Amino acid sequence: MQNFFLITANMMALSGLQHCGILTARAFSSSPTAPFSVLHHLRPISSSKKIVCTCHQKQISPRQQLSTDGPSGSDTAFYDVVIVGGGMAGGALACALGNEAVLADKKILLLDRAKRPSKLTRENLGSDYSNRVCALNSQSKKLLSEIGAWSAIENLRCKPFHRMQVWDACSDSMITFNHPDLVQELAYIVENDVTVSALTEQLNTLHNVEVKYETGLSNLKLPMVGRMDQNSWVNLTLKDRSNVTTRLVVGADGANSEIRKYGGFGVTRWTYDQSAVVATLHLAEETENHVAWQRFLPTGPIAMLPLNGSQSSLVWSTSHEAAKKLVLMSDDDFVEAVNHAFWDDSHHVASLDVVSQIFGDFLKVLQPDDSSSVRQLPPSVSGIQTGSRAKFPLGLGHAMHYVKPRIALVGDAAHRVHPLAGQGINLGFGDVVCLKEVIVQSALRGEDLGSIGSLTEYETQRQRHVVPVMMVIDALKRLYSTTNPAAVFARSLGLQATNALKPLKEALIGSASR
Repeated sequence: MQNFFLITANMMALSGLQHCGILTARAFSSSPTAPFSVLHHLRPISSSKKIVCTCHQKQISPRQQLSTDGPSGSDTAFYDVVIVGGGMAGGALACALGNEAVLADKKILLLDRAKRPSKLTRENLGSDYSNRVCALNSQSKKLLSEIGAWSAIENLRCKPFHRMQVWDACSDSMITFNHPDLVQELAYIVENDVTVSALTEQLNTLHNVEVKYETGLSNLKLPMVGRMDQNSWVNLTLKDRSNVTTRLVVGADGANSEIRKYGGFGVTRWTYDQSAVVATLHLAEETENHVAWQRFLPTGPIAMLPLNGSQSSLVWSTSHEAAKKLVLMSDDDFVEAVNHAFWDDSHHVASLDVVSQIFGDFLKVLQPDDSSSVRQLPPSVSGIQTGSRAKFPLGLGHAMHYVKPRIALVGDAAHRVHPLAGQGINLGFGDVVCLKEVIVQSALRGEDLGSIGSLTEYETQRQRHVVPVMMVIDALKRLYSTTNPAAVFARSLGLQATNALKPLKEALIGSASR
């Protein structure tokens, strides 16, 4: 899951981010390049040996060297836009472009390495759930609704949740999020496969979008820098040896993006010395199950996200060694470990409770009690879905630029974040909305869709949004990876203060929806 909530990240920024030493005023500068510059101040949590910075490198193999050759011969197919990567971001972009009336005469190609996904129905979904899910916010839902995919998702399955509770294993501090009526959804838990299936169904209805499955790149040639006339398209050679030219190629091909490498984009990235363990859990008792739970342990956050009345999805970030043990242990031992992680108080700092109590009494004077902020107990886990356990490494990655002449990056190809805030695909869908609008405006003005003058607006807008989010998530990871008394004290009181101030919480909920 790329997945938990920016509300938490924003809130934690207010509750002790200054202690992490990575935010500077430049993050909020009006300069288009300010967010880009600020990212240089991020540093890996562990040894510097873990960082891989390619700011001044072009990670291109000999066969991938950029060429200044002109377009291919007459047997080459032409498309206005070629999207490489058929995942959620790539599929959503293809749908978004294909649904625009102003682009009705444009040819769009989507290349997907994977096989054509089987059509999902309620019948063939069965009772088992995928262990890869996303928490889609209201803006992601809006995009999927506009391109016609959300109705298909609802017809398959998704689980809205109305409340979120986040708490610290080292103290009694916690925060809850919900809308005042306790009815409006905060977000929706959706399996990745369900989202892809809904996008595929919509792609099949678009006359100007062609999808090629089981198709990858074997080469890509870019025009000479400064040459942007009609004879300077991007040339792509596919694995099936066919040739394609295009005005604009979009890399939506994930964290190890080929398009990013072909384009020579610099990348800053590091590992977190952590893996995420995912699984589908069976709850001990059936309930409405409309609360998302997240607890910050010293070894990493653990989250339980509702799937239905009796099942939830687990995302547990921990050390590589611990993750390996969790994946290999017996089902019974795993269930015991999950319950222990949510309920154990061995990390509790008792001396902090007195201070927290005094501070809490003071906050009650400022803000009357709010019944919606009452602490709830997480459900107990009784079992796991067979074969649902898996793990994957965690890290941060950021392309120094999102665009170059005739190339744009979206989703994980441009930015990769820790899953603790659940913003991976929501950021990717934000890229889709922004890039689609930039392309539409270029078409309305009669401009070249691949010109750097048009594409720069996409990079500027998205980096101003994405870089601060990445910094907050990275800082939050650091802040909650320590038992240092000063850090625990700062984050605990900050958590209490934020939870007590309703206007601040409501502002954070609104921020996380954008």
